[in-house]
Amino acid sequence: MTTVAQVIQNKIGQEIHTIRPEATVLEAITLMANKGIGAVVVAEDSTVVGILSERDYTRKIALMQRTSDHTTVAEIMTNKVLSVTRSNTVDECLALMTDRHIRHLPVIENNELLGLVSIGDLVKATMEDQRKLIEQLQQYISG
Repeated sequence: MTTVAQVIQNKIGQEIHTIRPEATVLEAITLMANKGIGAVVVAEDSTVVGILSERDYTRKIALMQRTSDHTTVAEIMTNKVLSVTRSNTVDECLALMTDRHIRHLPVIENNELLGLVSIGDLVKATMEDQRKLIEQLQQYISG
């Protein structure tokens, strides 16, 4: 069973992007657009205080007719952050994401942000596990 540790290991070299809660939403969405990411962790003094996703933006800025250059990240971020640790399995993460209708989970241990896994990262890991299983079964059958 693939763990979060293995998933974030495969993401080595990728930065963990964070933003301050007092930053404007415009700064946050610019960061997400420039980095090609769908969510950014909100941190204050290296402590995770929230997460801001594209979904937060569309629901709390666009639909409420607010302006992203006059609204702070703190005003619209999700502040009840669900997180996982390196020992969680991909299946556990997918179940949590499905149950809570979320697409990103920060990886936190000892109050330290170690990474961010997306539903895409987890689906990719699941597909790789399935590919390996199929390969093993084919080898077993052809004996």
